[in-house]
Amino acid sequence: MRAICDRRLDVVPVRPSRPVRIGVQLQPQHATYPQIRDAVRRVEDAGADILFNWDHFFPLSGDRDGVHLESWTALASWAELTSRIEIGCLVNCNSYRNADLQADMARTIDHISDGRFIFGTGAGWFERDYDEYGYEFGTPGTRLADLAQALPRIEARWKALNPPPVRDIPVMIGGSGERKTLRLVAEYADIWHTFASGERFDHKLSVLQQHCDAVGREIGEIEISNEVAKYDEQYADALFDQGVTLFTVGVNGPYDDLSVVDRWLAWRDRKNTAG
Repeated sequence: MRAICDRRLDVVPVRPSRPVRIGVQLQPQHATYPQIRDAVRRVEDAGADILFNWDHFFPLSGDRDGVHLESWTALASWAELTSRIEIGCLVNCNSYRNADLQADMARTIDHISDGRFIFGTGAGWFERDYDEYGYEFGTPGTRLADLAQALPRIEARWKALNPPPVRDIPVMIGGSGERKTLRLVAEYADIWHTFASGERFDHKLSVLQQHCDAVGREIGEIEISNEVAKYDEQYADALFDQGVTLFTVGVNGPYDDLSVVDRWLAWRDRKNTAG
């Protein structure tokens, strides 16, 4: 697979064949639980498609020792607080929990939510989390190897659990590493989350196409996700033309102003109506 990294491949044209969706990431930092609970309800009422948090133990911006709450336990509460919107983590850190435990936790939240859970996952990267909670940080290579071992275990555990998940739980994988991460996306993901744009996005998509060809899978089966909170509609239009249909909007606590969500939902509606 070295050739994938050593040369630019032809861009694979991707025509979006699914509706545009908006995912809102309520970053669980600098907010109390009552503030999070209120924001969850407001985002669902506004009409967003997916509600995400993230899987860290400390804030990533602002006061690095500020208020912060844990991901999975919050998601279980969101499953009860909501009735329509899908929920998940953008993205879970594979390193923090045994693979079979992750599968069981995901299955349980899937049941609590009546089949609205998305299993977002990645190899992990935030060293402070590892150091302060006693996990071995390792290297990007070892963390990706752990993720590669975990994904088939998670799928096998879902098949063995009683009761099984309510639905085939969608798997979202975040990252753009060409040799390993995108191979895992081709093998396991229903959603690929990336921050790439422009020519870099085209190149990553070409690499993903190569991996899909290698595993005998249609690239169109994978929904492509990207982040737009800091950008404008023209930027999102370009991503859409390249094949992105899930657009995520990160919102930092205490969530006083959710107008950015309304703006992107209006753009989504225009895009879907035009299509």
